[in-house]
Amino acid sequence: MSDALTRSAEARGSAPPRSSAVVAVLAFAGIVVSLMQTLVIPIVPELPKYLDASASNTAWAVTATLLAAAVATPVVGRLGDMFGKRRMLLVSIVLLVSGSVVAALSESLVPMIVGRALQGLAAGVVPLGISIMRDVLPAERLAGSTALMSASLGVGGALGLPSAAFIADNYNWHVLFWVSAVLGAVALVLVLAIVPESKVRTGGRFDLIGSVGMAAGLVSLLLAVSKGGDWGWTSGTVLGLFAVAVVVLLAWGFYELRTAQPLVDLRTTARRQVLFTNLASIAFGFSMFAMSLVLPQLLQLPEQTGYGLGQSMLTVGLVLAPQGLVMMAMAPLSAAISKTKGPKITLMIGAVIVAAGYSLNIVLMSEIWHLILVSCIIGAGVGFAYGAMPALIMGAVPPSETAAANSLNTLMRSIGTSFASAIAGVVLAQMTTDFGSAALPSENGFKVVMAIGAGAALLALVLAAFLPRQRPAAKAVPSAGGTGDEQGAEVAEVSGAKS
Repeated sequence: MSDALTRSAEARGSAPPRSSAVVAVLAFAGIVVSLMQTLVIPIVPELPKYLDASASNTAWAVTATLLAAAVATPVVGRLGDMFGKRRMLLVSIVLLVSGSVVAALSESLVPMIVGRALQGLAAGVVPLGISIMRDVLPAERLAGSTALMSASLGVGGALGLPSAAFIADNYNWHVLFWVSAVLGAVALVLVLAIVPESKVRTGGRFDLIGSVGMAAGLVSLLLAVSKGGDWGWTSGTVLGLFAVAVVVLLAWGFYELRTAQPLVDLRTTARRQVLFTNLASIAFGFSMFAMSLVLPQLLQLPEQTGYGLGQSMLTVGLVLAPQGLVMMAMAPLSAAISKTKGPKITLMIGAVIVAAGYSLNIVLMSEIWHLILVSCIIGAGVGFAYGAMPALIMGAVPPSETAAANSLNTLMRSIGTSFASAIAGVVLAQMTTDFGSAALPSENGFKVVMAIGAGAALLALVLAAFLPRQRPAAKAVPSAGGTGDEQGAEVAEVSGAKS
């Protein structure tokens, strides 16, 4: 452990003079990868016609990306700690480019699903980028840079929707994937040219059994959650998948606690700072995605409903785009508060802002500017929170476990978004209003989802309150002194003890 700390200190001390370029390239790579979240949304209704398949089958173009990302994120993080974070970053981007090309050349369902799955395998880019920053940037640049990198998850998704809608409206749908391939290739070249390899490695043996177990458990869980509405929540298939997920994940946890070199160090994950940050991440992922489900529907429903605004998908994208810019703008402010007050306070501020945004949305939902205002407020809160989470995680784990820990945190956010989609889908399917021959989600249904989003943010606030009291992040990350549970950063840096 002392060798790893020495290498970490040397890496920080010998950070390249072009550290701003490193940050810019890593953030760009994160935005490119997060674009994949919204890339196909504008063409989902048309995919059955494009691919000559049923709507239930073409939905796998979205589901495959979700499942692949869930499996790849923790595995790639662990491999990055073992064999080099930059190396795994490059592998992830190559998978993104490959998937984009496969999807761009596809004319049928199977290659499209394969391409989208390959794109999902690139989901580890953001946690890998954060981990590289910890190893190669000077301490004074770390908080702001990691906040920006973390925010890129939301920035890419928000900016990708209007761009994808514009391309889909004006060009052949294959162009969407050619554009993503080109952006991925640019990111690959920039990483090769500018981003240095981290010297911090764990070495050891890769936990193949643990990775297979985690993959089986996560796929079962997320498949049940994402397909429950289509297959029926009480169907044998969905209940069976939930049962498999519980059994497999329990067995996986039992195995991980007893293997010498686990995929996920559950003892580190159980530390109060890591545990409650991850739990808060699930709540924030839920809260953020609830807005992404509600606002587009409100904007697109017919005006004749009395609450719909009758807008196009392009308008939806333009309404949501400022949210991404606000998240990026909040990154330096989030870092500044974390430096002076500690990332725990930043996370709690973010939770309050998100809850306020949803509460405001319940009463302001009748004009386009209402929804722009609400999305920006929620985006500001998410920007605060996403900026604080990496600081909290890195303050509680040793440098040699940074990529794996950040990857697990990213996975927790993804699990939150999956549950948001499922729960919002159930609410909106049950609370409907008749409109001609169709049953559309009712206005009260949307308000209930907004209230649930506010509740999820308040839950994140409560969870954040259980985080240990900290010194400011700028001091805690490189520090080598401190005590026990109250200073998870120092415990991790000094001893690396797996308590």
